[in-house]
Amino acid sequence: MKLQPQIGAEGSAQWLARVATQSLIAEVRLSPKPGLVDSRGNGAHQDLTLDLMERSAHSLSPTFHALALQSWQRPADIALRQLVGRLGRAGEAQMMAATGGVNTHRGAIWALGLLVAAAAMHGCEGSSAEIAASAAKLACLPDSAAPKVFSKGLLATRRYSVPGAREEAQLGFPHIMRLALPQLRRSRAQGAAEQQARLDALMAIMTSLSDTCVLSRAGLEGLEAMQHGARSVLVAGGTATVEGRAALAWLDAQMLAFNASPGGAADLLAATLLLDRIACDNATITPLPQHSHF
Repeated sequence: MKLQPQIGAEGSAQWLARVATQSLIAEVRLSPKPGLVDSRGNGAHQDLTLDLMERSAHSLSPTFHALALQSWQRPADIALRQLVGRLGRAGEAQMMAATGGVNTHRGAIWALGLLVAAAAMHGCEGSSAEIAASAAKLACLPDSAAPKVFSKGLLATRRYSVPGAREEAQLGFPHIMRLALPQLRRSRAQGAAEQQARLDALMAIMTSLSDTCVLSRAGLEGLEAMQHGARSVLVAGGTATVEGRAALAWLDAQMLAFNASPGGAADLLAATLLLDRIACDNATITPLPQHSHF
């Protein structure tokens, strides 16, 4: 289904940039998230705040706009991959300037940037699966200008021999397509409030993600605690149930005890919210609802 009739490249780029930014803000405001910055506080972070995260999200709007505009109805080839990489690195520089050098959304730039570009490649007329597949094609192409740096996430993937954000994208975002989006829509269909459905989607991601943010801080023990705790929330019926909320509180306490923050899962949740909005299997476009507390 079409995004809007005759909206064109510029109008669609503006819309995609706005929705991507809203998705980042919706993720960070969502509460209560285990170990993560949310509307309650800073979680396991000393250098991140809700205000800083929102400032970071707004700083990325021009990057998302440029990615959408430059990718409009283009094929996945090396020229586009290198352009996307260049725009993403420029966006990262803008983010670091806005946050005073704090890495707030580097992983999110990768995930949401690819999905925004892929949605524009389809002229905003592709399904969730088509958008994810095109993002995967881009992610699999080489970017010769990419700096050869070893981030904490990359070091964790090598130390523990697990897939990271790069592999998640190259595989077509399986934690979004197979876990988070189905759980988000299933929880909604079962009567959960929007906040609860989003928390359930986050739990679905955390049940199996090799979150390198957690691995970097807490090793395999922390990762296993995250995965086990997330499964317990869903087994208890999700966050719409008293038992599920108790399990979520226990998981939050565990993450704080490990001083671990599932930042990789948070990035994928923001990407899930983005795909939920831009996927053209949705008949209408509605604003992201405001967050609310339990």
